[in-house]
Amino acid sequence: MNSNPVVHFEIYVQDMDRAKAFYEAILGSKLENMPSPTSETDIDMCLFPMDEESGMSTYGAGGMLVRMEGMPSGGSGTLVYFGCEDCAVNAARAAQLGGSVSKEKTSIGEHGFFTLVQDTEGNTIGFHSME
Repeated sequence: MNSNPVVHFEIYVQDMDRAKAFYEAILGSKLENMPSPTSETDIDMCLFPMDEESGMSTYGAGGMLVRMEGMPSGGSGTLVYFGCEDCAVNAARAAQLGGSVSKEKTSIGEHGFFTLVQDTEGNTIGFHSME
């Protein structure tokens, strides 16, 4: 792989208004509310600034604040996603290497698919793919 494999991050929150105000104040920029990617999902999301043409952050990986049931904020509240060809393949590989799959391949509509796994140290990480 010739580029940085980190493509996205999420910071899980319990109170979106409070978290949004904190990050906007500390970073000096506005976060954009983003609708839930599918009708089956109850998720509140606020996107960190991105370049509108490319859909990427101007520097580094893109990311957002997320309020989602079952995903607490706190010590493990930041989730890094690694880009890949097929997130189900990477999740299976993680399980073979001593990790475990927390969330099987899940559609996020036009944004592709994701899986969540626990690494051998108990950290949750994500994989994202368009297929």
